Amino acid sequence: MAHTGKAFLERLASGPVVGDGSFVVTLERRGYVEAGAWTPEAVVQYPEAVKQLHRDYLRAGSDVMQTFTFYSSDDKLTFAGNHADQRETVNCENLNRAACDLAREVADEGGALVAGGLSPVPGYVESKGKDHVMGEFMKQMEVFKEKQIDFLLGEFFGYIEEAEWAIEAMKTMHLPIACSMRVGPAGDLSGVTPQECAIRMAQAGADVVGVNCNYDPFISLETLEMMKIALKEAGSDVYLMVQPVGWHTQEIRDDERGYTVLPEYPLAMEPRLLTRIDVARFAREAYNLGVRYIGGCCGFEPYHIRAIAEELAVERGVRPPGKDKHGGYESMKKSSLDNQTDRCTREYWENLTPATGRKNVKLLANIVPRENGQQR
Repeated sequence: MAHTGKAFLERLASGPVVGDGSFVVTLERRGYVEAGAWTPEAVVQYPEAVKQLHRDYLRAGSDVMQTFTFYSSDDKLTFAGNHADQRETVNCENLNRAACDLAREVADEGGALVAGGLSPVPGYVESKGKDHVMGEFMKQMEVFKEKQIDFLLGEFFGYIEEAEWAIEAMKTMHLPIACSMRVGPAGDLSGVTPQECAIRMAQAGADVVGVNCNYDPFISLETLEMMKIALKEAGSDVYLMVQPVGWHTQEIRDDERGYTVLPEYPLAMEPRLLTRIDVARFAREAYNLGVRYIGGCCGFEPYHIRAIAEELAVERGVRPPGKDKHGGYESMKKSSLDNQTDRCTREYWENLTPATGRKNVKLLANIVPRENGQQR
């Protein structure tokens, strides 16, 4: 099978591309990633667990297998003394190679594309300078070139300058580039507006720009609409992408720090979880907005991705591979319980206001404001 980046842009031109979902959060829940560090050494320590999650997303309808290389730069892997006794195996080169192989193996099982994932490095916020940051990015580029990935995906950048540097590094590969930032309506961590962030990513050379992580789907779409208007006014025709978190985060709409400021993060986020009905609505609204790369980030489980793929099945011209076990709302008619057969319509689920089943629950959390001089 020939692996060419051209296929990625062709797919975007012909209809929506469905991304994958959460890796570090989902694998932490499954017992293969350590909370706090959020690094991807599971690709060498527990490769079958990583491969299974790729397969779960493929079966749910993902068109892209993103390499599990989030936070896989050497300076992140050694941050705060992490993995000090495992450097022979837990290093950028080994992890990126293993991640590429796992993603490619599963992608080839279902005709998916492989995206080489690039994320922020600690050296940027530590003011180590562009040469250091670019050096960390280029270590990953060398592996991605060796492994012949299909396109590049930079994500989770909190500062537009670092995103621009990442795009500069990715351009050396001469492959299509997607780049997203963890920004909401308030802009990036240095005060740059979402509109300017989008324009600068496009001008730097990204073919696809957008937002990922930090905010829920509907805050993310609000941000994307701001980006879309600015890009149109600037005469840019790049594609738009969105990969939000899988939780409701309405109280942090105007907080540029994102969902990690929520008091429930990271061990008590479950009450905020999106339903598959929420995700279907998000997918439809994203598509109607003109977004053509639609997936999820932290908290987005395979069944959330299936909701995207099913909602956009007509536009994509195909249902997910797991369609044999997904009869939609009509499947409720097969239940032996009388009260389930009344729930076989889309209208029932779209009009439902879910309960939590808890008495001690808050509608919205109290957010501690940032103090002057606090690290963003």
